[in-house]
Amino acid sequence: MKEEIIIKAADLFLNLGFKSVTMDDLANELGISKKTIYSHFPNKAKLVQASTLFILNTIDQGIEKIKEKELNAIVEMFEIKNFVMNHLKNEKSSPQFQLQKYYPQVYKSVQNHHFDTMQCSINDNLEKGIKEGLYRENIPLEFIGKIYFLCVSAIKASDLFPPEQFSIMEINEKYLEYHLRAIVTEKGLKTLKEFLPTEY
Repeated sequence: MKEEIIIKAADLFLNLGFKSVTMDDLANELGISKKTIYSHFPNKAKLVQASTLFILNTIDQGIEKIKEKELNAIVEMFEIKNFVMNHLKNEKSSPQFQLQKYYPQVYKSVQNHHFDTMQCSINDNLEKGIKEGLYRENIPLEFIGKIYFLCVSAIKASDLFPPEQFSIMEINEKYLEYHLRAIVTEKGLKTLKEFLPTEY
């Protein structure tokens, strides 16, 4: 039952926001009593923490499976982007903003985990792309990795990109194109253009 609670809570939090979902909402969705939930999680903060860890682990495992496919570096980046977008699908509830505002300690641990995972994943991708001749040989790996993390985090800010004005999917697609155009070789650009609208 504990795992079922975590899975359902994670889904509701991503769709409706961490603050918006109440323990009553979760109990109603699962068809159980709040007492049952509290027997596993003494408070909502603990449930939020467990749910975010579940979300992060699910994403990490999905990314590793994509990397195991041994796709070329550019195709791999688009596959990872699509996978993450399918899991972090909500555009209106601003789950990251709510997590940062109402559960700052959990948010900080999420950011630290996210940075470590993304830094490793991006560095692996950059090294692969260089070996494949898709990325320029002289790119500063550590700098690019950190800039990528900072920008991916920044574009989720609802005050900079209001969800009613900017689609999360569109923003991520444009940023990935921006990132890749800055580092690709001529060979890499040909591969990149396969993923861009025909007007490019």
